[in-house]
Amino acid sequence: MLPVQFGTPNQFRTEFVNFVVADFDGTYHAILGCPSLTKFMAVPHYSYMVLKMPTEKGILTVRGNIYTTYNCEEESFKVTEAIDLSIRMAETVAQATQVPPD
Repeated sequence: MLPVQFGTPNQFRTEFVNFVVADFDGTYHAILGCPSLTKFMAVPHYSYMVLKMPTEKGILTVRGNIYTTYNCEEESFKVTEAIDLSIRMAETVAQATQVPPD
């Protein structure tokens, strides 16, 4: 359980969220699911990459950045491709050791 905070020092919202740790490579550092969004009373607008939630000082709007998102996805594809090539190379080497030398 960790505190998660959205906003700025002037307007923010903090809630404690339970996280499940998964050991895999990916572009996301954390994924907030429906229970977390419900805890924040947040409304995601996926088309506009905006998350809105109530605070004591009004509605807090958290905006995503399409360029950052694109760069993260591009990096994820590169990492995935490198891992896939590494696995295939290891399989090929293992198969090559089983082939008789003649």
